[in-house]
Amino acid sequence: MMPSEEAVLDALTNVIDPELGLDFVELGLVYGVEVEGGKVDITFTLTTPACPIGPQVSEQMIEFVGELDDVEEVNPNMVFTPPWSPEKMSEDAKFALGY
Repeated sequence: MMPSEEAVLDALTNVIDPELGLDFVELGLVYGVEVEGGKVDITFTLTTPACPIGPQVSEQMIEFVGELDDVEEVNPNMVFTPPWSPEKMSEDAKFALGY
């Protein structure tokens, strides 16, 4: 068995942006999840390239996704292309932040 992409995204809702107080999935910061056997690759970004929480976010992703059954390896990959914008947020996140 391997974890579903949905289960991985659900685990990633535990990764919270400390400044905005919303999770990375709602904020549209998770660009992609690939599951191959027990290996999970996560492509994500930050709200700005200057944001200092990258290493902390990677650690949290490894921790929360690593707790899923059948996950043996978690590889967070931070990218800045395409750049994040508020349009990538869920409707709930836009509402919560006043967009």
